[in-house]
Amino acid sequence: MGDGRRGRSGRALALIVVAVLGLAGFLGYRGELPGWPLLAGPGSVVAQREPEAAPPLDPVAVAAAVDPALVHISTAAQLFGQGAAGSGIVLTADGQVLTSHHVVKGAESVTVTSVGTGQVYSATVLGYDSSADIALLELPDAAGLTIAQLGRSADLHLEDEVLAIGNAGGTGGPPTAIAGKITDLDTTIVALNAADLSRKALSGMLEIAAAVSSGQSGGALADRRGAIVGVITAASGDRDRAVDRQPNGYAVPIDTAMRVVRQIRSGTPTETVHIGPTATLGVLISDAKPSGARIDVAIYGSPAAAAGLNDGEVITSIDGKAVTTARALRAAINVRKPDDTVRLGVIGPGGVERTVTVVLGKGAPN
Repeated sequence: MGDGRRGRSGRALALIVVAVLGLAGFLGYRGELPGWPLLAGPGSVVAQREPEAAPPLDPVAVAAAVDPALVHISTAAQLFGQGAAGSGIVLTADGQVLTSHHVVKGAESVTVTSVGTGQVYSATVLGYDSSADIALLELPDAAGLTIAQLGRSADLHLEDEVLAIGNAGGTGGPPTAIAGKITDLDTTIVALNAADLSRKALSGMLEIAAAVSSGQSGGALADRRGAIVGVITAASGDRDRAVDRQPNGYAVPIDTAMRVVRQIRSGTPTETVHIGPTATLGVLISDAKPSGARIDVAIYGSPAAAAGLNDGEVITSIDGKAVTTARALRAAINVRKPDDTVRLGVIGPGGVERTVTVVLGKGAPN
């Protein structure tokens, strides 16, 4: 999702901006509460041990370890002729790459450049979960890529030092590294896509006191050992206004991201996880009253228009299963593939019911 700026190539820089911050779900303490003695029997004496101070994060050393396992991502889209620039994390030597869903949203083509080797690949989107803002790419014919060392976000603590690394500014040059501390382990944000003004709630996010910038989306949040503990997703939207507040960045915990990756690798789609090429009906829809998905626009040249679906009609079922909301229809299409044939139950403005058979087309990641 772009930040509204365009480079010379007309690409938006992939980053979503936090419009509204939600409440954190947990305090983030792990183990004993700091400063509290362990419980013991009557009269016993408890020896207090001072926790060993962790060595400070070395930004240069961590970046040197992580950079070779990163990629720069550039996408192209037919809509308005605008693509995006972002970042990605190499998971396998043969070219599986982890990134943010919003980096590849709407992309007709995805080009990936390895930071480690400089080699350029045309990438395929293996799957994605827009609700978690995670996508998995594949680089055909890739081999011998440097693999990122993955950590565990479950082991993170408040005030841990981390480094946000990615393609800041979308320049495609050496990745930019921004150091900061973890300020929240489980926060909910409402992220604003400046490109299409859509909003999405993202929960369970890591908050970092670091000025994450456009183009770093999909990049690495690394700990002091150079292990990846998160995928950079968003930046606070008030950095230019709030003089007394440090700008924040937000990242998907790596444990959450890898759960999505494992689901994609399993080949089994869910209501939120889409696998393989994206199927499309070619309609803009909204909730109908009292039930169903109303066709606001049947896009010209789309499968829906070719099948004779019209603006104002309401889709009430797909393959015999009831469709009660627009979300339910999207979820049903999400688990299907291009060229699949579906039977839609439809009610016209006059209350006339009919069944329409539609062959789904191929769309961009949505």
